[in-house]
Amino acid sequence: MERSKLIQLVVVAALALLALGALAGFAYMKSGIYNVGASKPHTPFTFYVTNETMIHSVRSHARGIVAPPSAGAAQVRAGFCAYETHCVACHGAAAVARQRWAAGMEPQPPYLLDATEKFQPRELFWIVRNGIKMTGMPSWRDSLSDAQTWDVVAWLEASRQMPPQTYLAWRSAGVCGG
Repeated sequence: MERSKLIQLVVVAALALLALGALAGFAYMKSGIYNVGASKPHTPFTFYVTNETMIHSVRSHARGIVAPPSAGAAQVRAGFCAYETHCVACHGAAAVARQRWAAGMEPQPPYLLDATEKFQPRELFWIVRNGIKMTGMPSWRDSLSDAQTWDVVAWLEASRQMPPQTYLAWRSAGVCGG
């Protein structure tokens, strides 16, 4: 068999496999076999694919964001109050469990105690501003200003250095005026 016919055969076979794979994927999607109910956790493969996609997307989209200089005490307190208002119900805090209904979300919202180990401040800012599709994490772009978003990031950064009881102490002391 001459070389050009072999190349042509390989190309046709590859295109046929691609078409067959696309058709199989379409048939699987239309079959309804996959359980999309939030009461059943993602498969390990689905979790891996969505988690890796999210991490690399956040890193890519946050590249141009410049974090402000280190936060002061007032910004950390403001971040605590924003976190208390908008975040703690789903994500909990040190010594504070998330609301029971958040356990019914799939994927479950992560506790953010180690978020600053996984993400840089600019990436946390991007996540809060834009949310994460298919996780229940909303975009806070229309609810929080850039400054308020940086306050939340400042709280996340500072809270790792504080004793776990700090959140409860600030809450009971009425730091947010309520």
